[in-house]
Formats: sequence, structure tokens, C-alpha cells
Amino acid sequence: MEDLQSALNEQGLTVSTVPEKGRCLLTTRDFYPGEVIISQEPYVCVPNKSSVDSRCDGCFASSNLKKCSACHVVWYCGSTCQKLDWKLHRLECQALSRLDKDRRKSVTPSIRLMVKLYLRRNLQSEKVIPTTATDNYNLVEALVSHMSDIDEKQLVLYAQMANIVNLILQLPEINTKEIAENFSKFACNAHTICDSELRPLGTGLYPVISVINHSCLPNSVLVFEGRLAVIRAVQHIPQGDEVLISYIETAGSTMTRQKALKEQYLFTCTCPRCIKVGQSDDIQESAIVEGYRCKDDRCNGFLLRSSDDKGFICQQCGLVRDKGEIRKIASEVKLMSDEVLMSSSSGNYLETVSMYRKIEKFQRKLCHPFSISLMQTLEKLLKILMEMQDWREALAYCRLTIPVYQSLYSGFHPLLGLQYYTCGKLEWLLGDTEGAIQSLTKAVDILRVTHGTNTPFMKDLLLKLEEARAEASYKVSYKDELQDLP
Repeated sequence: MEDLQSALNEQGLTVSTVPEKGRCLLTTRDFYPGEVIISQEPYVCVPNKSSVDSRCDGCFASSNLKKCSACHVVWYCGSTCQKLDWKLHRLECQALSRLDKDRRKSVTPSIRLMVKLYLRRNLQSEKVIPTTATDNYNLVEALVSHMSDIDEKQLVLYAQMANIVNLILQLPEINTKEIAENFSKFACNAHTICDSELRPLGTGLYPVISVINHSCLPNSVLVFEGRLAVIRAVQHIPQGDEVLISYIETAGSTMTRQKALKEQYLFTCTCPRCIKVGQSDDIQESAIVEGYRCKDDRCNGFLLRSSDDKGFICQQCGLVRDKGEIRKIASEVKLMSDEVLMSSSSGNYLETVSMYRKIEKFQRKLCHPFSISLMQTLEKLLKILMEMQDWREALAYCRLTIPVYQSLYSGFHPLLGLQYYTCGKLEWLLGDTEGAIQSLTKAVDILRVTHGTNTPFMKDLLLKLEEARAEASYKVSYKDELQDLP
């Protein structure tokens, strides 16, 4: 690991080991908002498997694809990606081609990721593919597996998956136990590769990025530029501080976040936000994002359970809300939510929108205005209305989500920036140039920190803002010219 330390020192970083946390990434100089802390190409990666939307194995593009004529599993967008991937895919292709047609179709991305892991390890050991301080199998071996924390059912699943990998690879030097342990490493160390708008594209293993620990109040953000994982600072990180990102959706109560982290990553978070559990700030946050609203529509107070457990008391105006009333509305929302899941598969957009609007109506009676469940309903309506190209209604719902996003995602959070971006696009489309300038400016202020300014997405955003400002300027000058006419 000396080579890794040396490579990281050149970037103002170092790996340290803390007893209660294990390895962590520390800064050896100051980093500032928007500055790239570290970036890494994946050791191995695979696109998501979809019956509707295949992707290039090289760049994850979804257009102009051609299937590998030998294995009929992997797709490429052209000869460039195919040639770059050939050393590795040649071996994977041979292995997959040995399977019968039906079994080949059932190979999952997780199985492919593991197959590619061992093939790449062998190619590096044979010096067919070069190794570097930040690109070698030793870094994979150093990752935590949490095997001792996994339940019996999951261990059996990993063993079954390991047997499939063994069947595909047919390499005598690899044992099933080692493969199963690597599947456990994938579960807690692999990252979902997303596009610039945070839509999932695939999965990758980034052994150096995996050293970075989690916080529910992160000082950095992980975004992807193609397959490249990029960590940027979202606040000033002084020399000697730990670099921290969030592994999960941070909008949620401490209990919800802790549950997600324990189930997926097998640890209990002790970040500054989580150690406040049970304190007044934490109780208030939980009551707002996952609790109920005051029965007085004019009051935005949050509710806490009454001492006799018969109702919930508004902490702002003191009104008591009956437990039975809340239970009745909640059961109606649950019933409608189950119904809409069944109807949405039919593709009847109008019916789906109508049902979600009914759910929204009941949730507004039940939930706090900044609750996550209400926000999720608004988001579903926004998505469907966008697909229907009902831009005016979509904009109305997008604007409704903005205050909730501002409450849930403070500071330089990419989700808030992307919501401003969506709002700005819709305003621009509907001719509200001034509104578009305001929204797109807010989007740029956040996303230039989280995404940088050199990606195609950011260049397009900056161009949109420039065009909106030019149009606004033209409208003003044209209006002035008309006023000057005799």
C-alpha cells in the first residue's frame, strides 16, 4: 500500500486507519467547494440489464448499439469501445459462449461483474493489462467484506452465485469461498454509476473511492463523468479532515437512515447528524419528514404523540389530532397507492395522473407539507406529466417540490440543483424567460460545484442560461425601441 500512499500524497490525500472506523481518506491540504479531490476509473464495471434499454459496455451509451456476434450478451456503440474493451471481453466472450443459450440470457450484471473481476486480475498478473498504484487487484483484496455480519440466507445466495461464476470461468485456481467473499465486498463497496442527472446506468467497483467513509452530513459528493468516478468538495475541507460522502439518500429520519445503512452496508452511522438521535432537533426533523400535519390548514407545525397515546399534538398551536382519524386517512392512502401501482402498468397516463392526484389530496390532509411521502407523490406526478408532455402542469408540480427540496437538501446538493434545472427547462419551454433565468442560475450555482463545468451536461446547461439571458436582453431592447418610436 506504500505505492497507493505515495500516489495519494501527490493529490493532497492520505489513507489512515481509525480503530472504530477502519480505513479512511484524509486531506493533507485544504480543499474548497467545487474542487476535485480524487477521481478513478472502475476496476471493473457493467451496465444495467434491461429488456427495453441496452447499453454499450464501454461507455454506457444507449444508441447505435450492436451486439457481440459471438456471445450475444454484450453490446457496443462502435469499434472504438469494442477495441478498448477487447483484451478483457475476448476472455469473457469465450467463457460466456460456452454456456447454452438460455443460461447465457440469465447471466445477471452481478455475475458478469464478478467474472470480469477475475479475468482482469489474471490479465494484470500476466502483464497483459498494466497495473498502477491505484489500479491493481491488491486494492480489491483490501476491501472490507463484512462476511461475519451476514445472515445465513445471504451466505447461501452468495455461495450459489459463486458456483455460477465457477461454472462460467472454469479456472482451477479460484475457489467458491473466495468468490462468495468478493460478492459480499461488492454489496458494500460497489457504486451505482449514474449519468449527470443521477439516473442509474450500471455498477462499478472503485477500490480507492471505496476507502471514503459515509456521513449523513457529507463534505463531498460523488458524481460520474461517463464511467469515471469523481469526488468533489461541497464545502471547505481543512487540512487533516476526513473526506466524507453519503452512501444513501440523506432525506429521512435518523431511524430510516440507520436502517438503510445497517441493511446495505452493515454498520451504524455515528456522524454528527446521527448522534443527535432522540434530541429535540432530531425529533422535530423526523416528525416533519415522516410525520403528520396539524389539522389547522393554516398551521405548519409538526405533531408529536400525546402522553396518553390517543392522538398527536401540534407543537406550534397545541391542537390535538385524533389517532383514529390519522389511521383512517393513512389506510385510504395505502389502498389508493396499491391500486395505482396496478393501474400504472397499463400505460393509461390520464387514469394514473387522476389516481396520484387523489393520493396527493389525501396526503395533504395527512402529512406535513415537507414530508417525504408527499414529495414522492409530487415527483411521480411530475415524471408522468413530463412523459405526457403536459409542460404547464409539469411546471406547476415542479415548483411545488422546490420548497421541499430546499428543506431536505441544503447547501450544494446535486438533487436540489437538478430540480432547479428541471424547473428552468420547463419555464424556458413555456416562454417564461425571467423565471428560466432565475431557476437556471440557481441550478448552475449548485451544479458547477457538484458537477464541475466541463461535462457535456454542464456545457449544455450553461449554454441554456446564456441563451435565456440573451433572449431577455433582446426583449428589453426591443421594448425600449418600441417606446422610442413616435
